[in-house]
Amino acid sequence: MKFYLLFLILLCSHTSLHSQEFIVGAASRSINPDKDSLYIAGGKPNRLFIDVHDSLYVKAVYIENISTHVVLLTFDCIGLMYPTLLEIRDEVKRSIPAINPSNIVMSSTHTHSGPDVVGIWGKNYSSTGVNEKHMGKIVKMAVISIKEAFEKRKSATMEYAMGVFGKNWVKNISEPDEIDRELSSIRFKDENYHSIATLTNFACHPTIMDDASTSASADYLWGYYNYLDSIQGGVNMFFQGSIGGWIQPEDVPSSFENAMYYGKSLGNYVYSILSNSTINLSGKLEIRSKTVSLPMKNPIFSMLSKDGVIKRNFGDNVISEIITLRIGDAQFASHPGETVPAMSIATKKLMEAKGPKFIMGLSQDALGYILKPSFFIKENNIPHSEYLTGMSIGPDTMKIIMETLKELLIK
Repeated sequence: MKFYLLFLILLCSHTSLHSQEFIVGAASRSINPDKDSLYIAGGKPNRLFIDVHDSLYVKAVYIENISTHVVLLTFDCIGLMYPTLLEIRDEVKRSIPAINPSNIVMSSTHTHSGPDVVGIWGKNYSSTGVNEKHMGKIVKMAVISIKEAFEKRKSATMEYAMGVFGKNWVKNISEPDEIDRELSSIRFKDENYHSIATLTNFACHPTIMDDASTSASADYLWGYYNYLDSIQGGVNMFFQGSIGGWIQPEDVPSSFENAMYYGKSLGNYVYSILSNSTINLSGKLEIRSKTVSLPMKNPIFSMLSKDGVIKRNFGDNVISEIITLRIGDAQFASHPGETVPAMSIATKKLMEAKGPKFIMGLSQDALGYILKPSFFIKENNIPHSEYLTGMSIGPDTMKIIMETLKELLIK
């Protein structure tokens, strides 16, 4: 009897030390511009696309447990808006009925070297920069990637690591003392220990090139993809963090050599911390979401919408969506634009996960800068606040988003 009890104790102990399994699949597709008349987003308007320096991607990861599933999408672009997510969900509902379209989560990397998908970087401020053919390609490639990820799904284990990165080159140029440098990464491996997908969350504008090129590029993420693709394979995704208030590369001269160098340094850091990763022990998979109505206080945005420059209806309010996720020991929260680091730090304090805490900036939507009310008070003289508030829908947005996240994370 003593031997039998000891055996049971050892068996339970052995089982508890093993990763909980998920069913995971991953895929990616190029969303490079075609040779149409296209404008590059970010920086100054009227920057015509000439050629492709390095590929832009949509990347998809399908994750399933015994009770539900989620689909994570990342796009190398300035920032897709909520109506595009609804288009993707409609196509998935029609063509992949096994997937719940409400469980699709999207995030944009915010490269300033991709085609205009918002409208405000066209020939001038009165004409849209959005090319409908290219938008159709983005939706089509997203659905194809989701379908392939779903079809390639297999049993997978999850590991993760956290660290701090970018001290020497990533800075907050508006409020230097406020920045979230935490980096989180998750890797899913198959039964042969091959990488299926790696998810990394870090906050830094991909603006090493900024206005310096008319070539499409993922900016420093080109180097991140290049490094991890070559050393471990799988689909390597990047989730942008809280970059509002202007979190960007500083004192980094614009060159593709520097974009590759800093991106590779990011990839190398991710790979190195994952070599001492923590094994995920939770099989939890959960998604919560809520649509929100955000006050539109920026008359310029309303005018651009009315004139068809921005292909979205803006009235007194704009409808968007906030989501939270639990994937094993990790927790995720969406921010529907470029949020200040204070929101990232506050959101993480609401999370109870013992593992990585992902703040997905420009997720589900791209509503410009989402700022603290202090930015809207001219007397505060916050550097660059005039531009930042001019690219914001209003001072009430932060409060509504944080109240919603509190509701979703704590209930």
